[in-house]
Amino acid sequence: MTLENLQMDQYTFGSVLTACGGVMALQEGKQVHAYIIRTDYKDNIFVSSALVDMYCKCKNIKSAETVFKKMTCKNVVSWTAMLVGYGQNGHSEEAVKTFSDMQKYGIEPDDFTLGSVISSCANLASIEEGAQFHARALISGLSSFITVSNALVTLYGKCGSIEDSHRLFSEMSFKDEVTWTALVSGYAQFGKANETIRLFESMLAYGLKPDKVTFIGVLSACSRAGLVEKGNQIFKSMIKEHRIVPIQDHYTCMIDLFSRAGRLEEARNFINKMPFSPDAIGWSTLLSSCRFYGNMDIGKWAAEFLMELDPHNTASYVLLSSVYAAKGKWEEVARLRKGMRDKGLRKEPGCSWIKYKNQVHVFSADDKSNPFSDQIYSELEKLNYKMIKEGYVPDMNSVLHDVEDSEKIKMLNHHSEKLAIAFGSPRERFL
Repeated sequence: MTLENLQMDQYTFGSVLTACGGVMALQEGKQVHAYIIRTDYKDNIFVSSALVDMYCKCKNIKSAETVFKKMTCKNVVSWTAMLVGYGQNGHSEEAVKTFSDMQKYGIEPDDFTLGSVISSCANLASIEEGAQFHARALISGLSSFITVSNALVTLYGKCGSIEDSHRLFSEMSFKDEVTWTALVSGYAQFGKANETIRLFESMLAYGLKPDKVTFIGVLSACSRAGLVEKGNQIFKSMIKEHRIVPIQDHYTCMIDLFSRAGRLEEARNFINKMPFSPDAIGWSTLLSSCRFYGNMDIGKWAAEFLMELDPHNTASYVLLSSVYAAKGKWEEVARLRKGMRDKGLRKEPGCSWIKYKNQVHVFSADDKSNPFSDQIYSELEKLNYKMIKEGYVPDMNSVLHDVEDSEKIKMLNHHSEKLAIAFGSPRERFL
């Protein structure tokens, strides 16, 4: 068109930008943007919205923000493009804030906007905000749109309210593949493997075609429940019957399936037959199970690959140290720690957090920075006493230090998760 000197309009630019976003052609998208700047369409709301969408799909969120902020006039499409972009690029908090800003400007959301912000709440596991958007959907009548309903099913599933998720699912007059997948994934995340498999089979019986995400949910459910044969059968059917080419996430689920069940040699054989090497999550999954089952041979094998794949990832050192520590090989533990120091690697301390009255309280191991530390540790002692009375026996193998058992018990008792739970238990007495 350029060579023919044909006049381009907003639809031309909108279409080519959509194409660039669809195949993540960032460089070509930038060139089109540069061309647009030299035309009368640089301030066109339709074209600017398409630019925001293109940059978001190409994962260049900063450029999308720049275009969005320079827009003198924005409509629901512009706001939605920015909101969806934030959500799809892992900036869920910014997505929720964008929705709030949109309302301040008096822009009424459509079903796609509302569905997108609910999905961001699901990613944040923020059921309080999500429930508010649910109420808005009911009041506005947008809850009847499948985009909103699917997002709500996902929201409640990810936030652990699986009964609400299933109730909404049952109330929907029309369900598509996304609806079924949302509920399947919710049950899988909730650890209900049998229900997940039943739903999956019902989905097939209704003639709906599962996608890659559906299989990730089903395989992860089989993994958590130790259903190795069933998971293996489903993985094979995904390839042979449904003609779906497995991606890294599917292979990671299978590694987890074998590893959790203690079938570490099968996990190694599976990895050796993969068309590509596992990612860091896959290797860490296997290494973590080697730690749990005390398999030094496969643990060292997995650690070597993980260190080669990601030399700055401390997980390989820490998990392999755990394997050695469980076997009492403190010299090897010391050697690994020295290796970390020599490379300037430092393990970030784990932390746990609990939300109360819209305030997030963060805890790390042996943390005494909270103003209610005395009360928290006092409550923790009571909880520990109750656990021991019920038969709890501390697992000393998870402590990676060559110290006395009494010191190991103290380390376990002051874990960040336990501190957060102790704070959450009698919090009305603290605040």
